Amino acid sequence: MFTLDDTIAAISTPVGEGGIGIVRMSGPEALGIVQGFFAAGRRALFPPTPPSLVPHRLTYGRVVDPACGKVVDEVLVVYMPSPRTFTRQDVVEINCHGGVVPLRRVLELCLRDGARLAEPGEFTLRAFLNGRIDLAQAEAVLDVVQARTEAGLRLAMDQLGGRLSEEIRRVRGQLVDVLAWLEAAVDFAEDEIPERDMGPDLEAVQETLERLLASAEQGIIYRHGLRTAIVGRPNVGKSSLLNALLRTSRAIVTPIPGTTRDTLEETLNLRGVPLVLVDTAGIRAASDDPVERLGIERSRTALASADLALLVVDGSESLTPTDYDIAALVGEKTALVVVNKSDLPAVADAGCLLAQRPHLRVSALTGKGLEMLEETIIETVFAGRVVASDAVLVSSPRHKESLHRALDHVIAAQATLADGLPADFVSIDVTAAVNVLGEITGETAHEDMLEAIFSRFCIGK
Repeated sequence: MFTLDDTIAAISTPVGEGGIGIVRMSGPEALGIVQGFFAAGRRALFPPTPPSLVPHRLTYGRVVDPACGKVVDEVLVVYMPSPRTFTRQDVVEINCHGGVVPLRRVLELCLRDGARLAEPGEFTLRAFLNGRIDLAQAEAVLDVVQARTEAGLRLAMDQLGGRLSEEIRRVRGQLVDVLAWLEAAVDFAEDEIPERDMGPDLEAVQETLERLLASAEQGIIYRHGLRTAIVGRPNVGKSSLLNALLRTSRAIVTPIPGTTRDTLEETLNLRGVPLVLVDTAGIRAASDDPVERLGIERSRTALASADLALLVVDGSESLTPTDYDIAALVGEKTALVVVNKSDLPAVADAGCLLAQRPHLRVSALTGKGLEMLEETIIETVFAGRVVASDAVLVSSPRHKESLHRALDHVIAAQATLADGLPADFVSIDVTAAVNVLGEITGETAHEDMLEAIFSRFCIGK
């Protein structure tokens, strides 16, 4: 996966039918390979005359199979010589018609003439290994592709532009400066090394790391979305609530209890937050239907893995033991109690269910109370925490974990310093913090970490 001296090729557009599809190559032989089967102009010459491709300019022509002289597709080809490319290698992109067959045939020609099929994320990996982007920016490439809201896209673009990397390098540079003095004090103990109070430097680093971590939860929500399980007993209006929030008829709704037999997921853009709504089968203590039992078990699993639970009860009926059982399953999870069917005469007193959580009366039928529910979801998730619009947001669980470890080492170094221990003891934790921060931008990332990160990418990116 870490080879840089060969040429890789892949289809870089989604599989299926579309207006155009792109086959991309990167590596030293990219230009020679495409010249072997591309005939510039309107006439498909056989064998193709190697065209003179002007860098960074689209050239019209046809892909011709040299083995038989048949035209494969009518295409536009662009050649981008190194180092002014994404991978800092020679890159060729072949813009084909967006069908499965022409794209596959063009890719086969690339592979037959000397390229190899790219691994997932290998184009971005080459951009990282060749120094065009750092590791945090490389991860942001995937975030841009997977962004579900405008807010998530802005966050990804900020990281791709290097805002987080700049902050990490700045704080890491502070620690490197401290470490340089510590190592000098150890290596040249007999010389006159100027005295230095490292306390303020370590305190400044601690403050920066804590500020970044304070934004992590919000950033991760914008990036990954908030998994929200809609739970309750059968026929309280869970699927109706899903449809009302989505403003479309997505789930089947009938008066028959137990209509929903499996979990159903849809994503809602709620004030820029991707809200992953999971409609679940109605939970009850027992069922003779094996399909319904399986659905109930999946509902329990969805609830356990959710970030937020919406416990739906029927406000037009008295609470049942099942309502209390489901509330017990919610436990300490972040949750809201949604009293549905407020368009009917109120009967249920749901105040005793999850008493310390917000309770809202809504009508999935009329839409009454939905805006208040949406506002309450946002307030509950962010718990009043407001991050300045120009602040750097940490949006990756990996970065959050690394920042936590770095902070622990900085605090440990401060404690060692306060105890009056020698400089070499302090340097142990400072060195560890420097290395951990280097994992975020890639200076100290190991091969297993790189493989784990880039394996999440699609082939062709």
